[in-house]
Amino acid sequence: MFNKADFNIRRLPAVILSVLLLLLADRVTKNIALDHLAGREPFSVIPNVLLFTYVENRGIAFGMFQGKAAIFVVVAVVVSLFCLYACLKLPKGRRYIPVFLCLCAITAGALGNMADRLMYGFVVDFIYFKPIDFPVFNVADIYITCGAFILVFLLIFFYKEDELKFII
Repeated sequence: MFNKADFNIRRLPAVILSVLLLLLADRVTKNIALDHLAGREPFSVIPNVLLFTYVENRGIAFGMFQGKAAIFVVVAVVVSLFCLYACLKLPKGRRYIPVFLCLCAITAGALGNMADRLMYGFVVDFIYFKPIDFPVFNVADIYITCGAFILVFLLIFFYKEDELKFII
């Protein structure tokens, strides 16, 4: 089913290091939120615009699907495995670095929030944009959202169809 020659296994250390560095940043910010925001009033970074406030998110995707943590764990594992597969299938060359970075960001975000669920039973959220009343989110959510948005943009507007055949 899988042809070993189709995989760039030498890329694996770069994938692991990239994801671990992003996970570290996510974990550090969540630990700061746990230590300095939990049980306290929101901290205004930019008055009436950006607040740091502690929220325990027991749902997924900005608080939706409350109480469905098992589904999220399965989705996070599947997404992470697909991203790893895609990273190892990427052709060599600088042209694919943006895809590599997006896939690593999505993986780190999925694993970061999954780790919260497994450790605490909820995801630590702490960033709030007041003007648009956007749901409270965290660094892992930024990884997932920006990584997915940029990836879709690249796939639609940057890469040609024949440059994407590697994924199949």
